[in-house]
Amino acid sequence: MKMRISAIAGLIGALASGGALQAAPTTSLFPVARSGGVAEIAAPQAPSPAQVGADGVTVNIAAAAQARPQLRAPVIPLRPEPRPSQAQAVAASAPTAAAAAEPAVVTPVSGRVQRSLVPVARPEGRASGPTRVVRAGLFAGLTARANSGQSRQPRKGSVCGDRSLRGVKIAPIKGKLAGCGVAEPVKVTEVDGITLSQASIMDCATAQALKSWINEGVRPAVGRRGGGLSGLKVAAHYSCRTRNHRPGAKISEHGKGRAIDISALILKNGEAITVLDGWRQRREGKILKAAHAAACGPFGTVLGPEADRQHQDHFHFDTARYRSGAYCR
Repeated sequence: MKMRISAIAGLIGALASGGALQAAPTTSLFPVARSGGVAEIAAPQAPSPAQVGADGVTVNIAAAAQARPQLRAPVIPLRPEPRPSQAQAVAASAPTAAAAAEPAVVTPVSGRVQRSLVPVARPEGRASGPTRVVRAGLFAGLTARANSGQSRQPRKGSVCGDRSLRGVKIAPIKGKLAGCGVAEPVKVTEVDGITLSQASIMDCATAQALKSWINEGVRPAVGRRGGGLSGLKVAAHYSCRTRNHRPGAKISEHGKGRAIDISALILKNGEAITVLDGWRQRREGKILKAAHAAACGPFGTVLGPEADRQHQDHFHFDTARYRSGAYCR
């Protein structure tokens, strides 16, 4: 028994002397808190002046620790530099040609960007070059697109470059009387979905005025009555004659392609609101009088049953312009 205990004790001594049971390291491997903007590995605690290595050689651990190089890494601050004032920005934005071509320089020691990466305001007097050309082209395209009636190609059967005006363009008209005739006449059959009872000859200015009157005056006045507006009964359009057919009178606007006479409003249910019968009626008169008043603006002359006895059964509209403004009765 004593021999076995002695053998075990000898084995433990041999293992200790061979370096198998060495002391645990006294220095923590985790880094300590950053100090002065530089990451540092914790300095080892001062060891004993000398320790015996595994091979029996005495090693001066303190001297070896001092000779070990410290691990230091430059730290680039993540917080940006303060933005310069307007005066400083203008001064900094006009460097020499050589300096302007140089990229931003990063100093390895401080790790800071010497030139701000945020663009500064453009100094006065510097042209923007191609940017203005692109913007001008963009706005020009938007403006052209906004002109819905004129920007798109007219569909087949439309006139005056307006897709909502249906009809045909005809040859210039030369009147039999001096002052009659139409240089660029069109024969209109439909105005923005509203059918004319007969194809009417007029110029494009009169056709556009008729469209404005229909959309801004007649449709709101009729409303949902009879399902809404469907058509207009035309009493007269182009005719080379004098005013009210009186001999020696001035040439009527009808003889110049600038006038149209409307005698009734046609509704979708087939009902007709006539000027002759409806003007003095309570319900129909309200619609007709609202339509008559709305024509004063798109047209230069507006005449109705209260103007004279020649207009008891129709409205007369023409695009003549007067210095005193529109003439509406």
